[in-house]
Amino acid sequence: MGAMTVWMDSWQMECCGTPFSLGERVDWAVREPDRNWLAGVLGSQAAAQVDAAEGHHGDVDPETTHRATGTVTGIQYVHCRYATASDRTRHPVPGSGTLTAVHEAEQWVRDSGESEFVGYLVQVDQD
Repeated sequence: MGAMTVWMDSWQMECCGTPFSLGERVDWAVREPDRNWLAGVLGSQAAAQVDAAEGHHGDVDPETTHRATGTVTGIQYVHCRYATASDRTRHPVPGSGTLTAVHEAEQWVRDSGESEFVGYLVQVDQD
């Protein structure tokens, strides 16, 4: 079926996710990604490459949703800086997103200096 790039929010893994590694098989319920938010972190070009977002906390219906099923071929940690907007909400600082290739998606990932850990970009070679 080909490769798929899946976004996984940090809180999804921190709450009750299962760590995974390169070469492992996954079977995730996925939904449309929030490309506007991802564009704020990764830039619009990189955000457009994200095919789906993993979810397992009521944000996807396991009966009617799509699935990402296959072998993990790439994992990247995503960090970004946040700034407080005039409405007192925090938003990613455009262009501050950084990607770090790793072999394993750990359940808890540290922030990096002023950048906060926000999630994982995972490449899945679908069955």
